[in-house]
Amino acid sequence: MTRLEIPDEYVAGYTQILADVCATGRRLTRDELESLRVQGERAAEAGFGLRTLVRRHLSATREAWPSPTPAETDRLLAAVEQAVDAFAEGHERAQKLAVRQEEAARREFIDDLLYGRSDLGRLAERAERFGLLLSRAHAVAVAQSREPVDDIHPATRHVESALVSRFGERRILLTTKDGRLICIAPSDQEEVLTFFAKQAHAATDGGQVAIGRPHPGAGGVVHSYEEALNALDLAPRLHLDEPVLRAADLLVYPVLTRDRQAMADLVLNTLGPLRSARGGAGTLIDTLTAYFDTGCVAAETARRLNLSVRALTYRLERVHQLTGADPAEPVHRYTLQTAVIGARLLGWPEKEV
Repeated sequence: MTRLEIPDEYVAGYTQILADVCATGRRLTRDELESLRVQGERAAEAGFGLRTLVRRHLSATREAWPSPTPAETDRLLAAVEQAVDAFAEGHERAQKLAVRQEEAARREFIDDLLYGRSDLGRLAERAERFGLLLSRAHAVAVAQSREPVDDIHPATRHVESALVSRFGERRILLTTKDGRLICIAPSDQEEVLTFFAKQAHAATDGGQVAIGRPHPGAGGVVHSYEEALNALDLAPRLHLDEPVLRAADLLVYPVLTRDRQAMADLVLNTLGPLRSARGGAGTLIDTLTAYFDTGCVAAETARRLNLSVRALTYRLERVHQLTGADPAEPVHRYTLQTAVIGARLLGWPEKEV
């Protein structure tokens, strides 16, 4: 950028200040310093870079004093140092304010997007500013770790760097919300969310990641986000310890819990009698859980529970005696397995339902 491209208003009064300082040997006054800061702020708001502006001030200095005397040189350099420092301070102040305003606007957009609190048309317009085209379908991945993360957390920076390095400037939005790391990507770029899940799992020291299903429009982002959150909520209750959960693979569970009272009735009517067993219902429910998780393979179930096959068989027979349902009989097995899943979802028998 040449001198002519920097308007004179951003160096107005500069050479006069230097002339007064050189003549008297005084330092710049508080008002002079503040006027330079204000000029720096205005120049930053106008989009002029600091390096170019500093060169413009140095050029004005050389034009005003092409051959300063030795006495003038010391005073001049001291005055230039003060003046340019004040101007740069104002420029940086405006830049920091712009960054804060951008961060606030981005955070407001994220909140509106994930909670669906804004007019969808207006939200779509704002989304383009942050790299999303809401006319397309999107899916959301959410990573949750033991330690909450925010936008400046090392895990966030690591994942963001990895995504940019791998995918460049694709229309991807990486952010944080409520201590979780979130990635929003177009539905036709499944590899982005898969890569995000791998990176987030590693960066959060084994944190679990859930991926919602793709849905169209701004409301679709909210839907996918809620599916991912629900998957993370289900994981501890169902003892799902896989590093990556996909909402599409867990659709049966929201169906089972849609009528909570019906599920509670099934749990109590089917498994309630197990409370009369020695030690309560917990041990036998854990046995059934392991038995169903292994595909009803007795030897593998016994190994997982550190039991002999004989001891396992005794427990399954005890379930049959108390409930009247035989885990080895297909029809009874389906009822028992559904009731066991319901118990885990409802937290029974630890919690009353």
